[in-house]
Amino acid sequence: MARYRPLRALLALGVLCLVLGLAMGLEGGLEPGVDGGLALGLKLSWCSPALAEQPSSVNPTAQSVKEQDLLKELHKVQGRGSIPDTKSYVIQQPAGRDWRQFHEVTLRWIGGITILGMLALLLVFNLFRGMVRIESGRSGRTLVRFNGFERFVHWMTAMCFLTLALTGLNITFGKELLLPYMGPQVFTEWSQWAKYAHNYASFPFTLGVVLIFLLWIAWNFPTPTDFRWLREGGGIIGHEHPPARRFNAGQKVIYWVVVLVGGTMAASGYILMFPFYETDISQMQTAQMVHAIAGVIFVAIMLAHIYIGTIGMEGAFEAMGNGRVDVNWAREHHSLWLERQIAKGRVEEPPAPEGSPAPAE
Repeated sequence: MARYRPLRALLALGVLCLVLGLAMGLEGGLEPGVDGGLALGLKLSWCSPALAEQPSSVNPTAQSVKEQDLLKELHKVQGRGSIPDTKSYVIQQPAGRDWRQFHEVTLRWIGGITILGMLALLLVFNLFRGMVRIESGRSGRTLVRFNGFERFVHWMTAMCFLTLALTGLNITFGKELLLPYMGPQVFTEWSQWAKYAHNYASFPFTLGVVLIFLLWIAWNFPTPTDFRWLREGGGIIGHEHPPARRFNAGQKVIYWVVVLVGGTMAASGYILMFPFYETDISQMQTAQMVHAIAGVIFVAIMLAHIYIGTIGMEGAFEAMGNGRVDVNWAREHHSLWLERQIAKGRVEEPPAPEGSPAPAE
């Protein structure tokens, strides 16, 4: 009899389903019959295998969401889109408000203090120190300081820097400084063309930074001579002229600023020019902040470089103007380098005095 027990149990279950179906049919206004019971019996029979397949134990952490993931989604408003890039669906996120505060307020304070502070410092220095003269006067003898290719790379990078500086500062300060005087229409057209100039000038600027790095890296590592040069003020503060090689400590600082800060500006700028390649919106905002801070620092330091190379030091501009410098200038500012050039025979002979007889052939 034991082997018939499952069959009897199944039969009892079918009868029970039939009775329940009849009852449900009567309550729902249906005609009594076997249709309702049969349907319920079929439903229960279909559900029973699924119920039997349910796991006996539940892992409560298997599909749980981490708390950090929930916090990242807090206050984020995300829409829907039809393009594959799902990052573009984000309409609002908390970091955007922080970035706007930085761009509209903090950056303007940083840029204003840094750039105007450097201009004020240079003005005070010029009033008290004036131009650094060649104390022994010009000798009339010159030697090559930079060759043609070095000067080309320098001026290409310099022109691109001026373009990038003016057009970049327009993004931060243009609405306050230019818009009231230009008017909306002219300012819009200027800003549009400034954007194009900024983007396209970045390519030769980056090339220039790379070439500067390769051309002069051998002369720009720190040496003990640099510490003495800094300790004695480099011939700019005071009237001492400490020895220096081809590049003194101040020029080495400028070199590494161009390479490191300029390289940072280039890298972050290309992230902004080609957005969302391996970056999300928060990383784009970080790239813009890095680019902006590096930019204002670069502008401020280059103002000091331009000052020394033009009105700040007699004879300095000639090094990048025609590539040659006076021997006395080299002796006062780069004496160790001059000694090596004399040993190699690269110094011009002194001009013959007027009225002296020409050498016999």
